[in-house]
Amino acid sequence: MEKMKRKSLIDLSAKTFLQVVALLLLLMIAAIVLTYVIPKGEFGVGADGKPDYLAYSRIEGASGIPIYQGVLAPFLVFASDGGAALIVLSLFLVTVFAAFQVMNDVGGIRALVGAVAERFRKRTVLLLCTVTLIFMCFGAFLGLFEEMLSMLPIVTALCVMIGLDSFTGFLISIVACGFGFASAITNPFTVLTAADIIGANPMEHIWYRFVVFALMYLLLLAFVFLYVRKLKKDPSSSLTRARDEALRAAEKKGEQSSDAPQNEKRICITYIVFLLVCLALIIVCSAVSALRGYTVVILIAYFLIFGLVAGFVSIGKVRPVLKSFGKGVVGAIPTVVFIALASSIKYIFDAGRIMPTIVHQINTIVEGRSIFMVALVLYAIILVLEFFISSSTAKAVFVMGMLAVLQVGLSKQTLILIYTFADGYTNVLFPTSPVLLISLSMIGVDYFKWVKKSAPLFAVNLALVLLFIALGIVIGY
Repeated sequence: MEKMKRKSLIDLSAKTFLQVVALLLLLMIAAIVLTYVIPKGEFGVGADGKPDYLAYSRIEGASGIPIYQGVLAPFLVFASDGGAALIVLSLFLVTVFAAFQVMNDVGGIRALVGAVAERFRKRTVLLLCTVTLIFMCFGAFLGLFEEMLSMLPIVTALCVMIGLDSFTGFLISIVACGFGFASAITNPFTVLTAADIIGANPMEHIWYRFVVFALMYLLLLAFVFLYVRKLKKDPSSSLTRARDEALRAAEKKGEQSSDAPQNEKRICITYIVFLLVCLALIIVCSAVSALRGYTVVILIAYFLIFGLVAGFVSIGKVRPVLKSFGKGVVGAIPTVVFIALASSIKYIFDAGRIMPTIVHQINTIVEGRSIFMVALVLYAIILVLEFFISSSTAKAVFVMGMLAVLQVGLSKQTLILIYTFADGYTNVLFPTSPVLLISLSMIGVDYFKWVKKSAPLFAVNLALVLLFIALGIVIGY
C-alpha cells in the first residue's frame, strides 16, 4: 500500500495558512474596534414576534465588546445562536475531506479521472464548457455552493490529467458554482427567500435572469480560456505547477503498481456508484423543501459511512482505509480554523450590537436620492454586509425584511436582482468566505495571488452587474 503514504489532499503550506490567518485576525481586530466606534442599537419587535426594522432605537451608554470576548470569539462563536450551523458545516467539511482522502489513497480518483481523461483528452474545449455549465447550474437553480467542495478534488485531478492544472479545475467548479449562485434563476437561498420576504413572484420576468446567467457564463468561459491559452504557451505560468507535478508523479507511480490493473475496474465502479449516489442526494435534498434544511446533515452521514465502505470495497482491507480516513480528518483541521475565524467577525458585530445601526443607516442614505443612485447605494450596502455576513439567508432577513416596507422607487424584482448580485459573486472573492479559503488551500494557491489573478474577471463582472441593474430600471424589470 505504497499509495497510502501520499500527502493529504489538503496540502496547505505553512506560509499560506499563516497569511490567511493573519488576514482574518486583522479583520477581527477591525471588527472589535468598530464596536467602540459605531453607536449601538436594536430593532423593535412586531406583533408577529419578528423584528420591526423601522422601529430602531439607539442604546445609550453602552461600550464596545469586551476585549476578552473579542479575542475568544473564534471559540465562542460555536456556542452562539448560529453555532450549531457552524459545527455542522465543520463536520461536513471534515467528513468530505476524509472520505476523499480515502478515495485518493486507494486509487479511486486516479481510476475515475483516468477513464474520463481518456475520453476528453482531445476535446478539452467541450469538457471545459460542459463542466462550467453544470456547476453554474448547480448554483443558479439549486443554490448549491459549500456542497461542491466535495467535487473539487475530482475536477482538479481531471484537469491535471488532460494537461491543464488544478487552478483550471478550481475555476470551472468552485468559481463557476459561485457565479451561478449569484446569477440566480431559482436559487432557493437568494431568489426564493428574498421573494418570499418581500412578497414578490419569483417567476415574474424570469427571462431577464436567464439573460444574466448566459452572459456571466460567457464571461467566465472567456476568463478560463484566456488562462488555458496562456498555460499551454507557458506551462510555468501555472499557479499550481509544483502541486500538479507532484500529482502527476504520484499518478505515474500508481500506474506502475503491480496490483493496480486487477483492482482498477472494481475501484472505478465502486466510486462511480459512490459519486452518483452523492449527487442524487444533493439534488433530491435541494429540490424537496422538507429535506432542504437537512442536506448537509444527510451528506455528513453519507460521507462518514459510505466513504469508509467504498474504501473497504475497493481494496478489501480495513486498517489502511481507517488510517487514510484519519489522515484526511487531520488534514482538514486548518479549514475548521478558517471557518471559526471568518465566522467570528459577524459574532463580534452581533455581540457589540452595532449591526442594527449599520442596517438602519440604509433608511437615511437612500432618502431623497435618484432611483439609479438608490440602486447603487443599496448594492454597495449589501456588499459591505456580505463582507461580514456570508450567509445568504441571514442577509435576506436583514435587508429584504426592511426593503419590504420601504418606498425606494425600485420594483420588487429589481430589489431581488440587486440583492442576488451583491450577495453571490463575492463568495469567490472576499476573504470572509470559508468556501473560497478552503478551496484555495486545497489547490495550494495563496489568497492574494487569487485576488491579483482574478482582478480582471471581477472588474468586468462589476461593470456587467451595474449595466444589468441600470438596464433593469430602464426597461421596468
